[in-house]
This record gives sequence, structure tokens and C-alpha cells, in this order.
Amino acid sequence: MAGRNGRTVRDLRRGNRTAVLRRLYFDGPMSRFELGPATGLSSGSVSNVVADLVADGLVEEAGSVDSDGGRPRTLLRVAPASGHMIGVDVGETRVRIELFDLTLTELARAERPLEHRDYDVGVIVGHIRDGVAEVLAAAAIDPERLLGVGIGVPGIVERTATEGAVVHGQTIGWPSVPLESLLRTACGLPESVPYFTDNGAKTLGQAEMWFGAGRGARNAVVVLFGSGVGASLVSDDVELGRAVEWGHLTVRVRGRRCRCGALGCLEAYAGAEALLERWEEAGGRPPAGVDEETALTAMLAAAHPSDEAADGGGAADPVALAVLEETAEYLGAGLSDLINLFQPERILIGGWAGLQLGSRFLPAVRAHAVSYALRHPAERVTIELGALGPDAVTVGAAILPLADFFARGGRRAGAGAGDAPLPAWRAALEERAPY
Repeated sequence: MAGRNGRTVRDLRRGNRTAVLRRLYFDGPMSRFELGPATGLSSGSVSNVVADLVADGLVEEAGSVDSDGGRPRTLLRVAPASGHMIGVDVGETRVRIELFDLTLTELARAERPLEHRDYDVGVIVGHIRDGVAEVLAAAAIDPERLLGVGIGVPGIVERTATEGAVVHGQTIGWPSVPLESLLRTACGLPESVPYFTDNGAKTLGQAEMWFGAGRGARNAVVVLFGSGVGASLVSDDVELGRAVEWGHLTVRVRGRRCRCGALGCLEAYAGAEALLERWEEAGGRPPAGVDEETALTAMLAAAHPSDEAADGGGAADPVALAVLEETAEYLGAGLSDLINLFQPERILIGGWAGLQLGSRFLPAVRAHAVSYALRHPAERVTIELGALGPDAVTVGAAILPLADFFARGGRRAGAGAGDAPLPAWRAALEERAPY
């Protein structure tokens, strides 16, 4: 029965379970006594919800603490082994697959390099299929235990009724790829296991906001800087984040050709692939036959030779230094657009290239961002490095099924779960539709 606000008793129970689960997850272990004020629920509601969650195997005891003059209070926590998630990062140089327990402890990992940047859909799907099988076997986890598989991808993700997630990855040559339906066929996981596909910058943003440098911020932009460039906006209006194609903002009219085919995109100047190309075009000598991460490390070393290097260190490579300093300005100018458009509290820079460059050039990037941005929002924003390291996209991808699990109050999505019956008026009208 629905109340005046449209919420049913079932909705209220699910909401109460979600509130207790989330509080124990992020702030536990906690006692029942502490859960009341923390969730706003009555002591009776807390007791009922906790009993329900314990019976479902989602919550377990975690010791006790002394109380003021009374019996010791039992502490509760989310049971780590009560569910598992897989996170997948479809990167630009490799595919990484990780298996986590409910507390996001990594249980197994598999990586598949993309030789010669082969983004063939069949190759990628095969890597994910094999990686999923490998991590499940390594940890001896029954696929039925999975809460879901989260996948972070480059490009725009569109959700369709017939094929699930469809990826429009222009920079990797993916025109309308029905990735979810392809994976469901290839991986052979139980029908009850859902797939969650989203932009890699958004999954990175999700991870940083839940567990990293974004915790506590109500409005933040998380930047993913690797071979290419992307960003995710998180605010009160878009709590789970929204991917923005920041890398394809035009920063120079009739500029360099971007991988997307347009001229003058930020990615054509600030992405790691373009940065190394610009170094070579300017007369630099990137190391041959190595991956981008190794080449960028070499470029930074050339621009800032270490004092511990042989013969006491050599002179800086002026070409590498000039290209890197120009890149810092491009990044700062690009961040200023994010500041002016979204007025965030924080901007976090992540991704393997962002973390490498940020360790040396973050002060310069900050200075350029402030100089190009409007004064008022620039004075209110902080620009920092992400806290979760270069592999955070897989963590964020695993959070996608975890967030759905919480939203369901800790109920698993069964086959066809979540497809609530249509209201009678909608069902009747759809029967009359000519399609």
C-alpha cells in the first residue's frame, strides 16, 4: 500500500536496509546504539533491520566495546564474504580485470595487453571473457556469488532497452558497439548476474568520491588523464556522477588533429599519446619499443634529470621541458573551463599519466588554472591529485554493482530483477501502440 508520498511499506523497508548498510559500510564497525542517531531510525527499526541483515548473511558481529555503566555493546560490520564484484578497465594499452569482495578487498587480478593498440571488439570481449574466468577460478568463487560486473570504457555509454549498454567510442573506432549483450553471450555468467557499463572517467570519479580524495565534497570534478583525457562531474544533482567529454573541448582553432578526427581538442595537446608525439615532433627522442607509461617516465627524467643519476646528473632536455611546461598550461586552461562551467569545490587529477605529471607539474597546473578562470570560483576550488593510484578505474567499475546492491537494500538482482510491473494505465496504452 502506498502512502501519500507514493512510497510503499516495501520501499520504506528497502530504504531502511540501505541506510543501515551504507552506514556500517562507510563508518563501521558500529553498535546498534550508534546506528540509531547515525541513520535517523528508531531503536526498534534498527533492531529489526539489523536482525534482517544478519539473517541474510550481510552483517556480522565484530567484537564489542564497553558502554557507560552497562553491558558491553556488540559492534557490527558488513560481512566481506557476503558478496563479490568484478571491475573491468578497458584501457588504451591493456584490459585489467579484478575480483573484489564486498569490502573492495582485491582477491584476484588478470591483465591482457592490447598489442599494437588493437581495439577490435572481438579481441576486447575475448580478453574480458578470459579475465573473468581467470579471476573467478583463482579465488575459487562461484559465479552465482557475483553482485555484478562493472566495466569502465572510453567513450559515451548509452543504455537501450533491447541491448543494454551501447558504447560510442569514437577514439577507439567503436561505433555503437552493444558491449553488454556481447559480454553476456561471451562470458556465460548466470543470467542473474547484472552488467554495469560506464565511461572510465566516471568510474574513476566514483572511486575517488567514495574512498579517495573526493570524500566529503558535495561538488567535484575528477579528471582521468592517460593516453587520452576525460572527466566526471559529481554534484548533488548527479550523485553518481556524469561523464563529460572534457578531452574533446576545443582549445585551439585549426589546431592539431585529435584521435577523434576533430582539430584542436585538449586531448590532442594534453593526452599522453599526443604529448609524446609533440616531443618527437619538436626534436626529442622518445625511447623506441616501449609502452607509453615507460616513455612518459623517460620524458620526465629527461626534463628533470635526477641528482642521483650517473655522473651527478646531466643537463635537462630543453625540448622535453618546454613541451611538458606547455602541456601544464594546456591542462590548466582546460581545468579553468571546468571551474567556470561547474564551480566545483575540488578538482582531482587521476589516471596513470595524471599522477606521473602531477607529481612534478601540479603547482604549475594550479597556477595556470587560476589565471585562466573567473576569480570567484577559482578562489573556492582546490586542485589535488587523486588518492587511489593509477588502477582506480577498476575499483570504480566494481562500485557500480555495489551501489546498485545498496540501492536495493542489499537484495541481489535476480534474472529480470528490477523490471517492476508496469502501471495498469501504461500497460494498457502500450498494448494499443502500433509497434
